[in-house]
Amino acid sequence: MTTTPAGRLRALARAELTLIGRSKGVLFSAVFVPLVLPFSVSMSIDEDALKNTGLSVGTVVLSSAMGFSLLFAVYSALVSVYAARREELVLKRLRTGELRDAEILTGAALPSVMIGLVQCVALAVACTVVLDVGAPEAPQYALLGLALGIPLCVALAALTTVFSRSVESAQVASMPMLLVSMLGSGTVVPLEVMPDRLASVCELLPLTPALTLIRGGWSGELSAHDALGALATAVAWIVVAVFAVRRWFRWEPRR
Repeated sequence: MTTTPAGRLRALARAELTLIGRSKGVLFSAVFVPLVLPFSVSMSIDEDALKNTGLSVGTVVLSSAMGFSLLFAVYSALVSVYAARREELVLKRLRTGELRDAEILTGAALPSVMIGLVQCVALAVACTVVLDVGAPEAPQYALLGLALGIPLCVALAALTTVFSRSVESAQVASMPMLLVSMLGSGTVVPLEVMPDRLASVCELLPLTPALTLIRGGWSGELSAHDALGALATAVAWIVVAVFAVRRWFRWEPRR
């Protein structure tokens, strides 16, 4: 029987969703952590520091919450997924069938991506109700930020597993990306309140463009020039990450 790419992706995604449901650690990291961390951000925000930035506590918390979802529900969860499936020889066996390499990686990523998207929608609704954020001033920027952030996190997750020999070491290898993104990409501290020189450096970090577009989409303070700059940076990171995955991704365990 001939199968279609869409059918193969659905079958692989269903199987992966079942496996994620059985992994309490991955499920906790993907579902619970991104919903809790925004509360710590909301309590640490200095409203006086946001004056003259065009930002409010609500827009900062909302974009930070989406950043946490991208980092934990998509990136961190997928680091564990890819490493575990590689060590279990699942990826190697899948390659012997009709699935293409891109289909294998995409199918494995779909459950985590869907969890991240559902979280982002739920957090946007929650912030609108609780923090009176309101509708985004430039929704196209917010959607573009998500559309760029998700494939970047997927590609970076696959790339991170290159530097590990086990699931445990893969989680250690993911820590630099998590820490740098939380501290420097605007997840915890908006770039608008950073010193100009530091902000200029942080603008080049992988997740910064996505969060810049999401935050600018809600605040309406992002100029077309800055949006294009964020778009170019995000696309450059995606191209580099995809190239690196195609070149160095390991389908079998290291022996």
